[in-house]
Amino acid sequence: MDKEVLVRSEAGREMSDRVAVEEPLQITVDGHPVAVVMRTPGHDADLVRGFLLTEGVIRQLADLRAIDLDSRPNHALVFLRDDAEWDVSRFSRNLFSASSCGICGKASIEAVMRELPPLAPGPVIPAEVLLRAPDLMRESQTTFESTGGLHACAWFTATGTLRLIREDVGRHNATDKVIGAALAEEVPLHEGFLMVSGRVSFEIVQKALAAGVAVVAAVSAPSSLAIEFAAQSGMTLAGFLRPPRFNVYTGGERIG
Repeated sequence: MDKEVLVRSEAGREMSDRVAVEEPLQITVDGHPVAVVMRTPGHDADLVRGFLLTEGVIRQLADLRAIDLDSRPNHALVFLRDDAEWDVSRFSRNLFSASSCGICGKASIEAVMRELPPLAPGPVIPAEVLLRAPDLMRESQTTFESTGGLHACAWFTATGTLRLIREDVGRHNATDKVIGAALAEEVPLHEGFLMVSGRVSFEIVQKALAAGVAVVAAVSAPSSLAIEFAAQSGMTLAGFLRPPRFNVYTGGERIG
């Protein structure tokens, strides 16, 4: 989503420009406020589903009974199935997720480094598939084209087909949107790879692990903690994906 604003050029001339929209979304689960996410409106149901999965509130789509996005503006009211179990105490201090830092406000790094299932051995992604991915993702970034101010996350099959893409002011939000869309559409994320615009942070790797994604690629650099976490998780992490070359930081056995 974007909007038109008036700006003044360096020469003093007034003109219109289009900018990315950023608004808060409060997520409330069974009456308990758990997060305020600064996001670009659009695909909010995907964002909520992905956030709930990657934060450990749900483990599968069946844990969700309903998501109400219509009762109040910028509020997502989530209702879980009666038999769904989640630890409300983890969210007793409301998590504020800014567009630039998805883990800001968490009590400790241990809260993020929680137990998650091990990754499967595959898939193996041909190097030429990774090299084609940045252009395919860029061609599908419709709002970035008009604003120049949005990140993107995309999911590709192992053979290089772009299946899902979402944009947002926060790349971690875009990642949650892709994961949430895959959850709803029953897309087997473990069979392909995630790609993010810009750098890849610890939280992107953590979200990928929570979704069972074994291969993550980024246009720019990973952080040191992202590399450490990917190595500990048995994940393949590639960065500086700028044809004709890229760097493989961990899990090189999955790059063909």
